[in-house]
Amino acid sequence: MFIQTLAAAAANAAPQNKFGFVEALQAGGFISYATVTILGIMSFGSFFILFTKFFEQSKILGQYKALANFWRAPTLREGAAKLDKNSAWRQLVDDGIAAEDQHAKMTDALEAHDWLHGSLARSEAAINARLAGGLPFLATVGATAPFIGLFGTVVGIYRALIAIGLAGSASIDKVAGPVGEALIMTALGLLVAVPAVLAYNWLQSRNKKIAELLQGFSTDVLANITSKGAVKPAVGPAPAAKPAAPAAAPVKK
Repeated sequence: MFIQTLAAAAANAAPQNKFGFVEALQAGGFISYATVTILGIMSFGSFFILFTKFFEQSKILGQYKALANFWRAPTLREGAAKLDKNSAWRQLVDDGIAAEDQHAKMTDALEAHDWLHGSLARSEAAINARLAGGLPFLATVGATAPFIGLFGTVVGIYRALIAIGLAGSASIDKVAGPVGEALIMTALGLLVAVPAVLAYNWLQSRNKKIAELLQGFSTDVLANITSKGAVKPAVGPAPAAKPAAPAAAPVKK
């Protein structure tokens, strides 16, 4: 009985935290919940774009290593068969071959170099546009998330001023909730905006690297087509095949 009395007294004496994150949202009401929901959607979308674009870029950069085998083929058509069907590099080669076939059907005196260059540039621009998809969302989040958090901050400060006016004094128990809500909204806005800005700059730099590789490969394909296969970039010899393992000797009985 004595132990139970001490436990009850300790529980009553322990201070209860009424100014936590959930309590701050409840105090803010609909505006706080709406602000946190919008920031949550922005954060989820930012990380989704970050991971999907990272894997897409890594796939293209990994496929770039297979271009050495492509240039060892005697013709572009045979080399294209060695590339992945859905790769950006295969798309450039297929568009170049298609442009060459289309130019042979033209009756107008259009130079083959101009037609092929325009076709490859159009294909290259389509690949770059696909890689840039989603990046405007990251830029928008990085630019607007702090202001959305600031909106919650302004509302929280306004609620604190109302509480002070109703109470007639600026006691800590009257303003701690609204001020805490305001600070939380500011922190959430920055927490969403900073990763989005970093992801945008990082993905943009990787896209520029891929664009340079695409441009160089497009130039090589154009030179190969216009020279009828005589011009190719220098590639090393094909790796030697590994010798087959010797067959095991028969066991004599």
